[in-house]
Amino acid sequence: MHHYKQTILLIMVLFFFCFIGFSQNENRSKPLKVYEKDGIKLKSYNYDGLESYLNQKNDTLYVINFWATWCVPCVKEMPYFEALNQKYKAGKFKMILVSLDFPKMVESRVIPFIQNKKIQAEVVLLDDPDANSWIEKVAKEWTGAIPATIIYRKEKRKFYEQSFTEQELESEIKSFIN
Repeated sequence: MHHYKQTILLIMVLFFFCFIGFSQNENRSKPLKVYEKDGIKLKSYNYDGLESYLNQKNDTLYVINFWATWCVPCVKEMPYFEALNQKYKAGKFKMILVSLDFPKMVESRVIPFIQNKKIQAEVVLLDDPDANSWIEKVAKEWTGAIPATIIYRKEKRKFYEQSFTEQELESEIKSFIN
């Protein structure tokens, strides 16, 4: 009977620590705010909240694009990102489109843009005005210009400070799959 109580106690302690660890993990990527308009939800994060998206340690391929509605090359390449998201999303693939628009533009420009372009990829807002503190954390070679994209899977990671054609983007994605 004594071993039974110890076992139950051990299970409870382990469960407690697992739960605490899970809760802390959840808080780290808790959004600053969730915007909701016309059935579209958009989460905003500071860099610390966004960072977990940039450093997943699993076998999923991540494509993370930094863009804004006011960036002409970003808007031009967006259909290519969405087409490739649709093509690959059934596999171990995750596309995250990180808007650098100002928070006050989310409801007037970003959400209508998502609707008009029928974007299905996950869109989040990076609301962290101290860009000098986080740009080099995203990629040491990043000057801060957009569009910028990170493609990574496990230890392989590439950063691109450029716009893409659909063929160029797919070629880069395939280089991570093969």
